[in-house]
Amino acid sequence: MSEISEVVELPEAGNGANKLEFIFDIPLQLTVELGRSKLLVKEILQLGQGAVVELNRLAGEPLDVFVNSKLVARGEAVVVNEKLGIRIVDIVSSKERMEKML
Repeated sequence: MSEISEVVELPEAGNGANKLEFIFDIPLQLTVELGRSKLLVKEILQLGQGAVVELNRLAGEPLDVFVNSKLVARGEAVVVNEKLGIRIVDIVSSKERMEKML
């Protein structure tokens, strides 16, 4: 029986950034959720330009920030160089993340 083995070099001990450097190029999907709404098909088909869809959020309420579909933070919408952005105002605790999973 033959064995296939591969030597994997781990990052050398040092400061925290050097230990994690090998994961820095892993792409992640960041999504900011403004709100949600449930509509019937007939309601969707009746939407037109200028239509308003009511969301489940109040004006001024923090927006949810997801990384790979997992809630990680909350923030507020900002405008940066004529583009929309988000200012992080709260990082979700690990306890809260665990409660969302159950």
